[in-house]
Amino acid sequence: MTFDVWDVPIAPAPALVLAGQRFDAARPAVMGIMNRTPDSFYAAARFTDMGPALDALDRMVADGMDILDVGGVRAGEEGDWVEVPEEIERVRPFLVAVRKRHPNLLLSLDTWRADVARACADVRIDLINDTWQGADPTLVEVAAELGAGYVVSHTGGAAPRTDPHGVTYGPLPEQPDGVVADVLRVLTAGAERARTIGIPPERILIDPTLDFGKTTAHSLRTLRATGQVASLGYPVLQALSRKDFVGETLDLPVDDRLEGTLAATAVAGWLGTVVFRAHDVKATRRVVDMVASIRGDRPAAVNVRGVPGSGH
Repeated sequence: MTFDVWDVPIAPAPALVLAGQRFDAARPAVMGIMNRTPDSFYAAARFTDMGPALDALDRMVADGMDILDVGGVRAGEEGDWVEVPEEIERVRPFLVAVRKRHPNLLLSLDTWRADVARACADVRIDLINDTWQGADPTLVEVAAELGAGYVVSHTGGAAPRTDPHGVTYGPLPEQPDGVVADVLRVLTAGAERARTIGIPPERILIDPTLDFGKTTAHSLRTLRATGQVASLGYPVLQALSRKDFVGETLDLPVDDRLEGTLAATAVAGWLGTVVFRAHDVKATRRVVDMVASIRGDRPAAVNVRGVPGSGH
């Protein structure tokens, strides 16, 4: 068996196919984040007004974004509770505007509520990003009805918009290895249910969902197990951008977490991740393409150095 420099096998990277677009080890996808919320944990990603939001969209497209993930509710406990009608009002008009402005851009809806997804059905949603482990069990059914892809997540059973408190996955909190077994079990079950409902495997993304229902030790251990997640046979999504596990690892506030995020991105890419959810699209695009080339899956964009006749 051939091993890489970390003495672990290089994981395969099952492909994601949405609306005829394929993403794999040679062509990883960058999913740009658009938070239509006034209280997103990262202030630079708060876009409540349509004009600035569309300007940010255009920048992300120019920077190499493949998928736009639009959400209308903050993930954590801070901030006001958002009812279904308000969430719809936050995301639907923007999705309509995006579809008109960039007709071929892949659109992902970040919600755990089936009613919100149904309200956006006419927009042509390409992916439902269910970040709360099927809290609404009918959401995956709506994704199937829409012909959309679906994100299977792992939160340890935490309810939507709850932060982790006293979380354990093994006999002792300081022994986080049990989290990997739980992640693999939950993602396998969620993906199998999505397939049973009629979503093909190439449209099922599995997300270990770092930070959600996890301590920093859990998230770091889960990130190291990305190869095991990829071995389940579904394309892997990693949402790493500026998260608390990066902040706690380096003792940094959210505005200073880019380098830590990119380090985690490189590890996740090396171990088989295909889709990367990111605030910083340009930097992420460059990192994932470089990692894909180091792995040997993507050719260099230019090959002239030392080549006869190239002038170098």
